[in-house]
Amino acid sequence: MEDIDVSQLKDGEPIPKEPVEIRGLRTVFMGTPDFAAEILRILVEFDGADVVAAYTQPDRPCGRGRKCRPTPVKQVALENGIEVRQPLNFKDQKDIDELAALEPEVLVVAAYGLILPQAVLDIPTIHPLNVHASLLPQWRGAAPIQRAIQNGDVVTGISIMKMEAGLDTGPVMVQRALRIGHDDHAGTIHDELAKLGGICICEGMARLQTGSYTLTPQNDEIATYARKLEKKEGEIDWNRPAQDIHNQIRAMYPWPGAFFDWTNPEDKSIRLHVSPGRISEDETSGIEPGTILGEMDGMLGITTGDKVYLTPEVKPQGKKAMDATAFSCGYMKGCK
Repeated sequence: MEDIDVSQLKDGEPIPKEPVEIRGLRTVFMGTPDFAAEILRILVEFDGADVVAAYTQPDRPCGRGRKCRPTPVKQVALENGIEVRQPLNFKDQKDIDELAALEPEVLVVAAYGLILPQAVLDIPTIHPLNVHASLLPQWRGAAPIQRAIQNGDVVTGISIMKMEAGLDTGPVMVQRALRIGHDDHAGTIHDELAKLGGICICEGMARLQTGSYTLTPQNDEIATYARKLEKKEGEIDWNRPAQDIHNQIRAMYPWPGAFFDWTNPEDKSIRLHVSPGRISEDETSGIEPGTILGEMDGMLGITTGDKVYLTPEVKPQGKKAMDATAFSCGYMKGCK
């Protein structure tokens, strides 16, 4: 390349650089659910990554037939001709040795479902990187998407961090934010963050190739933790304010689902699963929280501690989901 006279460049004009050759870093991917599968799908299309193997949880029985089904990551890997490995864990030295024999430069981990021992994290010659669905150090742990929504956060995001022995405590390389809309729920944010995670890990890999990156330590003093979801957390206490209930329902949708036990006109208790809706401006006026008011503005109105919550549909246990009209006719004898 010819010499550049910097004095002749105009203000703001970039200095010409030698072209950087992008080569695929030898990569082993580790992940299991749909979130990880979308990230793998994006990563395999990126020229800067040469994915030589995908590690995922063992196939497990599911459904009424209890047949084993491949994990979403396994499906994507097989579709792209990538070798799949499914060790139960890395307590057997043989599994660690087999991973080391792949000679990865980078491990990319996204929702794998296993805590990796230090012996595994030491294998890549460059870094082990994790794709985490929050703006670390906020919401370290198993359920960052749901906890952010449940907490009423209006912003979440993706963090690409170098993995270390602690739970999501490693220094951060890349972060990008995503707004949480008032009507977003865990399902919509999950899908958006999966795509953003794929973009961010490709950005991180590109930085590794050029060496132009920094690893920023997290501030442990402001860390919050996203504990694993439990089904019982979906139970709605209608005595609470409508906004808190709205956040809970959105956080629990689609899994494990928000629910409550309702007593029908025949004095029979029925468990109803509630879909995310919106808050009405109508005050409850002393009506007992949890009272189903019937159809309101095309939705089903339920009283809370302060306002009326409007849901587009409810699903009686063991039945199909029903809109406000169908439920009112079938369960409240509200048809005219």
